[in-house]
Amino acid sequence: MLLVRKKLEEFFMEDWGDYDLTTESIFSESDQGTFTILAKQDGVFAGSIIIEEGYKMLQKDCEITCFKQDGNLVKKGEIIAEVSGRLQSLLTGERVILNLIQRMSGIATITREAVSKVEGSQTRICDTRKTTPGLRIFEKYAVRCGGGFNHRNGLYDSVLIKDNHIEASGSITNAIQKVKMRVGHTVKIEVEIESEQQLHEAIRNHADIIMFDNLPPAEIKKWVKYVPDHIVTEASGGITLDRLKDYAETGIQYISLGYLTHSAPSLDFSMNVKQGSKGGILV
Repeated sequence: MLLVRKKLEEFFMEDWGDYDLTTESIFSESDQGTFTILAKQDGVFAGSIIIEEGYKMLQKDCEITCFKQDGNLVKKGEIIAEVSGRLQSLLTGERVILNLIQRMSGIATITREAVSKVEGSQTRICDTRKTTPGLRIFEKYAVRCGGGFNHRNGLYDSVLIKDNHIEASGSITNAIQKVKMRVGHTVKIEVEIESEQQLHEAIRNHADIIMFDNLPPAEIKKWVKYVPDHIVTEASGGITLDRLKDYAETGIQYISLGYLTHSAPSLDFSMNVKQGSKGGILV
């Protein structure tokens, strides 16, 4: 929660600067209003914490009602939330809050679509580190809202030995041995493989996770049977929505998809003044 608030403060300051020239020129601190946040597309909602924490940061005593929770399906025209308070606070926070919930809901929506493609299998859909700098905590949370799972959060929480690590160190064996001399026993070691020879080398060196990278389903299905049960399997690289079922049928345990975060279109929302009278000002 502290990190969320810190990020929101950063985003508000980027947009707000010294003050909101337009809003503070038109409205006084005593002018009150009520805004509704409306869905303009069907999808999966993510970002209630953005609405609640964002507006509480701008005005502690504002009134916030969220009608949809994270992970809920939303329909075009549905009201997502209602916020009442000072018009200065409502208008100043509008763009940052909308941008974030649109981005997060877009990711949740495309993740839910991907998850539906592998329904009935044992395969889980997960994200990658291909996130927008500064937005990783929000984007990875949105993946969870859509029913997906998170891969490692960063370079610090698990080891992933990729093709360039292998090439530069000389072999998978060298790379794994060097890692095991440095990291603790609780740290998982994942190895990216592109050939059957690399697969067996990773198994011999006791990798915890093996990633089948940029390989077609037929190859994965043929090779995955060699992997001992205690080693987790993952497929990644160029996998599209229309091929997810084919990959799930190989028996792979995880499919990691970069496009969940780097290519998801935002879900459209609007924030509108609610008609009526409040606090002596027509809103």
